[in-house]
Amino acid sequence: MSAPSGGGKEPETMSVPVPRQRDTPPLESGPAVLSVTPATPGPGPAPLPAPAPAPAPQTSLTLLVIEDDPAGGLTVPEILDADGHRIRLRSARNLTEAARLLTPDVHCVLLDLSLPGTGADAEDGLATLRQVLRLAPRHAVLVLTSEADAERAAEAVRVGAQDFLFRDELDGRLLSRAIRYAVERKRADIAQYKLAESKLRAQENARLERGLLPTPLLEGSDLRFAARYRPGRSRALLGGDFYDTVRTPDGTVHAMIGDVCGHGPDEAALGVELRIAWRALTLAGLCGDDLLSTLQEVLEVERPCEEIFATLCTVDIAPDGRRAGLCLAGHPAPLISRPGRPARLLPYENSGPALGLLPRARWPRRQVELGGAWSLMLYTDGLIEGHIGEGKERLGQDGMVEMINRHLDRGLTGEALLEASVTEARRLNGGELTDDVAVVLLSRNAG
Repeated sequence: MSAPSGGGKEPETMSVPVPRQRDTPPLESGPAVLSVTPATPGPGPAPLPAPAPAPAPQTSLTLLVIEDDPAGGLTVPEILDADGHRIRLRSARNLTEAARLLTPDVHCVLLDLSLPGTGADAEDGLATLRQVLRLAPRHAVLVLTSEADAERAAEAVRVGAQDFLFRDELDGRLLSRAIRYAVERKRADIAQYKLAESKLRAQENARLERGLLPTPLLEGSDLRFAARYRPGRSRALLGGDFYDTVRTPDGTVHAMIGDVCGHGPDEAALGVELRIAWRALTLAGLCGDDLLSTLQEVLEVERPCEEIFATLCTVDIAPDGRRAGLCLAGHPAPLISRPGRPARLLPYENSGPALGLLPRARWPRRQVELGGAWSLMLYTDGLIEGHIGEGKERLGQDGMVEMINRHLDRGLTGEALLEASVTEARRLNGGELTDDVAVVLLSRNAG
């Protein structure tokens, strides 16, 4: 194909370079112009150094024309972009050449719908366009056809082209405007697609979060439930901590809290799997060592590597609410508070190892007396591993017990107690806690 240069000069034949370009598509960011790489000088003496820095190279758009006879069929007039720079042209006779010339610096593709292989049938005529769209998913695409074929031109836009042009009306001004419009429309389409993709990802994260932070199944129980959860990763919705509470048909209330080592999305997903497995096994009637042994099998199958383990604390509260069975798998012991008495930790001697550490481990179940009125707090180590001030000292379990007792003396209970505790732990740490934090509070009144 030839492109006249104006001023009465003879048309010069366009070469078809295949330069190596950077991999970043130009439509993803930045203005729709690229620097023209200067040609590599041939052999000869080295030029003298310039006394001042050379001016920046001209910028221009690049158009790839795909039509069957570049030598004499279609003549593309000389076109200028909005800044007056000449738009660079490349030509291809078929899709094979187009694939070779479709480097990242190409901004727009102009496809002649009369290429060989496109017939009068609309579906057959748009087959080449669909191939081009698959070949250049991030490039703007214009189609060229005759005015008598307006219906197929409109269908091309519905298929995915940014605009269409009629061959008989083609001139430099119209083509220049169409290219700029197509490039900007494609950029807008990509931005809209990314926005929709981000919304879908946010919805998926929200669904995962709902799975990680379940609704307790306590219908028919007189226990009150409260919980707080904060992921340790910046701007994350999910963490490796997990918890759940269910009431089985015999009236027993089962509560659990756990922590998968690590803070990434894989650990968060594993935490969701363990929580769901715990709920299913609990509703199926498993408890204590049998339940934890089965959960360890689930962990060993689902974990991404053998180094991953999980700590767990399970509590099953009798239907009368006065007694509970406690199992600890490498997890901190719960804290219990009763009216008129300071909060303290439940016994944690003879606890078992974390899940995933020992293949044939056992987890003894310990019976504890709760009394008539009480509050039982289950938590992960993210609450107690925060620092106190700028030193290396950590809050620890003893510091947490003192903190809870101060809030109880102020009359705080339920949601207010958990919110105040997590807020104070963050304040003592001097900012956000680096580990995930989960806290569950079950309470029972004397009546």
